Amino acid sequence: MTSSIPPVLCGRRAALIAAGVVGIGGLAACSGGSSSAQGQGGGQTGGAAGGSNLATKADIPVGGGKIFAAAGVIITQPTAGTFKAFSDICTHQGSAIDQVYDGVMECPLHHSEFSIKDGSVVQGPATQPLPEKTVTVTGDNLSVA
Repeated sequence: MTSSIPPVLCGRRAALIAAGVVGIGGLAACSGGSSSAQGQGGGQTGGAAGGSNLATKADIPVGGGKIFAAAGVIITQPTAGTFKAFSDICTHQGSAIDQVYDGVMECPLHHSEFSIKDGSVVQGPATQPLPEKTVTVTGDNLSVA
């Protein structure tokens, strides 16, 4: 007796390639936006750095800061009334800074810490400071360029 084997419509290689293409398309469709809970909202009236109001003075705690991930910026207030802004990208391996506490901004990847005063490295492995950005204070509003 002979066994009946259904005809092959495509080879294994073609099926794997097709699955990969479909998978990549699905990932692209899912990555249409970001929704980082930390550092979002709270007086934010613009979505990007470059002069739009990101926060009010009251949004930024003295001795701390706030992350605006959509704008790629961290605004800090090292002392009352002094506002600084830095890139939120760690200079070690390019991960996004995700915490501001106790006078430092911390990268989650290898726990490099940067000073909220000037962006300098407090604890490595990073060796370069965070790039500083210009904060403009207009009344109670803060914008970053």
